[in-house]
Amino acid sequence: MTHTPEPHHPGDDELAPVVQPPPVFHAEQALLGALLRDPHRLGDVTGIAPDSFSTAAHAAVWAAITTLPAPDPATHAKDTTWHTAVLAATREHARGLTPTYLHTLIQHCSWPSHASAYARMVEADHSRRRLKSAAEHLLHTASDTALPHPVQTVLAETDAVFAVVDDIAIRFPPRAGVRPPPAAVPYPLTLDGEAVEEERLLLATATARPDTIATLRWLLPADFTEPLHAGLWQTLTALGRQQEPVDPVTVLWAAQQHGVLDDGTPPHDVLALLTETSGAADYWAERVLQRSLLTTAALSAQRIAASAAVPSTTPFQLVIGARRALSDLAAVRTRWQHATSPTPPPRPRPATAARAGPPTTAVRPAHFTR
Repeated sequence: MTHTPEPHHPGDDELAPVVQPPPVFHAEQALLGALLRDPHRLGDVTGIAPDSFSTAAHAAVWAAITTLPAPDPATHAKDTTWHTAVLAATREHARGLTPTYLHTLIQHCSWPSHASAYARMVEADHSRRRLKSAAEHLLHTASDTALPHPVQTVLAETDAVFAVVDDIAIRFPPRAGVRPPPAAVPYPLTLDGEAVEEERLLLATATARPDTIATLRWLLPADFTEPLHAGLWQTLTALGRQQEPVDPVTVLWAAQQHGVLDDGTPPHDVLALLTETSGAADYWAERVLQRSLLTTAALSAQRIAASAAVPSTTPFQLVIGARRALSDLAAVRTRWQHATSPTPPPRPRPATAARAGPPTTAVRPAHFTR
């Protein structure tokens, strides 16, 4: 009887590949080892907190070191009493930590005098992780179609990203000779047909009511998702600005003159698009601008997250790249605030000062008695 061998599956008799820790892991070990060797060097370390570390065990060791009173240097050189106290305090948050690992940390640091440099490395990588997390949260929020108040929520998350960027800029001021941040290619966003339909309704309604075009100057062609729609809106605003007659035929002719139809769009399709009116132009314009704001927020968040995901990106590069990515969002945000802010009431005119004139009370003649 012939024996059929069992199929071989990779991993049945092989160990899983060992994932090597990133460089910041070794910097954390060196920092903690330096402080376990020489606790008095804690005064040289700034800008570090438990959440600055990449692992829970390192965060627990840091919390224990910074919480317990520093030992007397002479006593610390002779016994391990303080190390025992650090281990006990650490195990309250990381029960699996062993005395061996504390010895490993100490062995990983042969230069305790470099503690401040190690801390700077830890702080830099933590800044990168913070910005990446904030950007990813903004991207998730901007892509969430179930939010009851999407713009307000996205703008709040945008402010949180700005706060992280400003904090990193304070911690890591610019230095000469630092290369510019690498260009990040954003991921494409998936757009549904609702955006296209809203843009079509805006174009048709504005064509039917050209008097409303001048009130929608905060809406730009870049806010549209379709190049054809962007070109037609630019044509409409140009006709309105020049006070030319506006109807589907004049818009079609002007669009041809501006090269909007050079992509082969049939004129009949443009005429059909411009005649399907519904609702008010300002409503559809606000919908288009809202979608533009959310899309710009998502693209900005993608660029920031992609840059922060690269370990070689320095804090200074993170700041420059993030501010560039957020500048487009800030511009759309300003136009949104202009579009949605209530019209301020007219300022009261100052009362006209009364001009001086003759007295209105007659002077009664005096009566004399003899």
